[in-house]
Amino acid sequence: MTEHIKMPDVAPLVRYLANGAQTVFAYPFPVFSANDITVYIGGARQYSGYDVAGAGQTAGGSVTFDNAPASGLVVMIERRMALQRVTDFLEGGDFSARAINNELDFLTAAIQQVGRDQSAMLRYSDDEAPADVVLPPKTVRANKALGFNADGDPVAVSLEGSMAAPDFTASGTGAATRSSADKFADMISVKDFGAAGDGVTDDTLAFQKALTAHQSVFVPEGVYVVTAPVTVGGRQMLRGAGQSSIIRAASNDFAVIELPSRSATVADLRIEGGLIGIKLWGRDAECTQNSITDIMIDQALTGIVLDGYNDTNKPCYWNNFNRVLIERMTVNGVHLKKTGAGDTPNANRFYAVRAYSKGAPTTGSGFYVEAGALNNSFVDCEANINGPTAYACFRVGASASKTLIINLLTESTNGVPNVKLEEGSTETALMNLTTTSDGPAIDDDSGGNYDAVNAGFPDSNRLRRTVVTDLRATLMRYDTAFVDTPGTTSMDLSHTVHIVNATSGAITMELPPAEDSAGATVTIKKVDDTAHIVKVTEDDGPGPDGKELQLGGRNDYATMISNGAAWYIKESNRMAGNTRYADTTGTYQIDMAVDTYLISSYGGVVTAQLPPANAAKAIGRTITIKKTDPSGNAVTVTEQGGAGPDQGSVTLGTQYHAVTVVSNGAQWYVLSKLP
Repeated sequence: MTEHIKMPDVAPLVRYLANGAQTVFAYPFPVFSANDITVYIGGARQYSGYDVAGAGQTAGGSVTFDNAPASGLVVMIERRMALQRVTDFLEGGDFSARAINNELDFLTAAIQQVGRDQSAMLRYSDDEAPADVVLPPKTVRANKALGFNADGDPVAVSLEGSMAAPDFTASGTGAATRSSADKFADMISVKDFGAAGDGVTDDTLAFQKALTAHQSVFVPEGVYVVTAPVTVGGRQMLRGAGQSSIIRAASNDFAVIELPSRSATVADLRIEGGLIGIKLWGRDAECTQNSITDIMIDQALTGIVLDGYNDTNKPCYWNNFNRVLIERMTVNGVHLKKTGAGDTPNANRFYAVRAYSKGAPTTGSGFYVEAGALNNSFVDCEANINGPTAYACFRVGASASKTLIINLLTESTNGVPNVKLEEGSTETALMNLTTTSDGPAIDDDSGGNYDAVNAGFPDSNRLRRTVVTDLRATLMRYDTAFVDTPGTTSMDLSHTVHIVNATSGAITMELPPAEDSAGATVTIKKVDDTAHIVKVTEDDGPGPDGKELQLGGRNDYATMISNGAAWYIKESNRMAGNTRYADTTGTYQIDMAVDTYLISSYGGVVTAQLPPANAAKAIGRTITIKKTDPSGNAVTVTEQGGAGPDQGSVTLGTQYHAVTVVSNGAQWYVLSKLP
């Protein structure tokens, strides 16, 4: 408000008789905000199709309709506020004149509202002492008229002898007798409020009047043309007589049926045309626990929309859809989205919902979960979409998580994906997917962030982070990678077994960090018989069992497991007996890749140089070195940068001389020497 308003002594209600041309109607009382204005046409409350101006002005303002109300209808504009107080003055805080004025204005407006409500009530005159104002008990006044005794007090008067309609008694033991008027009131029809259902007459106002006056409204057989949304409010029911009860939109500019609140039911109807067949959104309250059952929607641009809208306190949760057929949609069959700052549609249930384009060109998808979380489930549903303009049979968008899809049937042509998982979508679960579109079964851009059971091609089952406590398997298959490129190969745990051929040069297999690999098991096997080493290291870590592992002999292997803190060798064939033969001269480095080195010195003397005794690969290792040739060229065993075994060198001078040494981490010791 630009300035403080005043609260004049003006009734907060004004009525006009529409002439069919006037669109602007003034209201002479102030309102705090546009939401305080309630508009009725012909007794039916209006929720859209008009704009409010002048909120916050002492003199009031105006209501402007998009279309002029029909001639002869009463237009009523009322100030209707929720009578509540949600603010407090702070203890010891500033006492603002503006704040207290606003509070007093609200109290005055509330009193005016209550006074207006009471002005329409029957009451005793001021010059009469009030008598009994309590009605007779319900059991006494049932099926009777209200009368007055000699003292002027209300009493129940028998209808015998009057012109009342005959009574009604249902067949069956214990049935109670009721008046026909009481019986007829059990079911209120939209025709009771003037609906024609002839496929020509505009029946919008009749629906609005009926749903303003009653919580449950029946739609008899007929074709009911509407030019604005039919709003089914909180705890209301709109039920038809099946597919012969048709609500037809006059244009594709609006949603045919809107559910802006909670616990409403729409059932046994056929809806034709419209921008949207049925729209659920938290406009008036949280949009929760609504039920849509046995509905057919034909030729709406989008069949069903669930919108998280713009208020997190009015979410679109826990709504139920059962046995719904959507035909000839041109955009989407079912669309879950969020158009404002509200919450995503969550935990909604769709059972036996079928989106069938029936040859109509479709630009969207049968089902599109653009935004949603916390188990929006689709069970026994079907998407039959006309290609090639369609996006997908079932589409899971970037703002969707934990979408559950069970027993889905998809069908299309021209390469349309059966299920499209967009980048950013997470934790989608699919079970029993039947795909008859010639596009990909699961077109995945999510980076594998989904689970599948009996779904997709070529892998029908895809499980992530699965814990099994008791498993019996008759055949186990492991993803296997073949590596033959020299250099470093970084492992990403996408494969369990790595077959490594180092014929072309040494290869280093680099494990991922142990903290990123908790519970992972990896096997690496060297399959070539060259002297090129296969090293196993860890990215930014010490490696298996805290050090680098070397596989030097053919068929050497190791299986390693991570506990989330370090990699450990689970099993390996790196045991005594692994040997290497070398026919060389000069210095030969003992690389600790095998346990036994057979060295031929035919070409000249050889110095077999052990690594430093404190090297990680040497500590605790036992190595045997043996001269195999009959030449006089000696094989001398020394230590790189150290004193050598037993603090000196060992010379193998004749054929079959051998020495076995061990490192304790400080020096090399001779265990045995032959001869």
